[in-house]
Amino acid sequence: MRLPSPAKLRVFSFLESTAKSKVAVLGDDEVHAWVALPALFTPQLEECVRLLSADELERMSRFRFQEHQQNFLFSRSMLRILLGTYLHVAPELLHFSYSVLGKPDLALPFAAADLRFNLSHSNGAALLAICKGRRIGADIEKMREDFDPEEISTKFFSIQERHALMSLAEGARREAFFRCWTRKEALLKAKGGGLSLPLDLFDVSIGDESAVTLVTRPDPEEAEQWEILSVPVPSGYSAAIAVGKLPLK
Repeated sequence: MRLPSPAKLRVFSFLESTAKSKVAVLGDDEVHAWVALPALFTPQLEECVRLLSADELERMSRFRFQEHQQNFLFSRSMLRILLGTYLHVAPELLHFSYSVLGKPDLALPFAAADLRFNLSHSNGAALLAICKGRRIGADIEKMREDFDPEEISTKFFSIQERHALMSLAEGARREAFFRCWTRKEALLKAKGGGLSLPLDLFDVSIGDESAVTLVTRPDPEEAEQWEILSVPVPSGYSAAIAVGKLPLK
């Protein structure tokens, strides 16, 4: 089976003016990445409450700290505003369906547009990845200082990834750790299983490259079905998007 050409990544900033402007046309071979900092939208957060559904507001209320509630409100509002702009629909009118593990998709009648998306947010930043008709996963992470890369990688990385990480100079390990983490998490989210899937059955490259190398086990050909893309994000964060090469049936 002939696989399509590599996806074209286009990166945009989500600003206050986005809700009042048009988004770029999404090509069949494109992935649009929207990167945002809630601080740029803080004055409008109270207005964004009206965009969320009752179940979203209930989910927001479960967060204990106000900061976490605001991050949820911001990221879900961003999702609704952008999807609504692509679909030419008011954000508050969108409906979602959810997988068993809670991954959202557009529900009818909006599902007919075949927009696929994934949202991630972490410590004041959000990433929304959008494509047409392909599986997609996104992850953004704040690059924390208070952790031991060697200890955490032992639990979540493959042997090959751990060797690559520990072969680096100590000062380079933190950024490499988060590059590896976001790439693995993005692929897991695209596949739909999250951290419930075995993390040692695939390897991702951990260097500062735009084209990420993927190795899969026990079927090495599975790697040919996926692309993992590095996403430029604000300093102090790391992000990646995984997208399936083959359209969903």
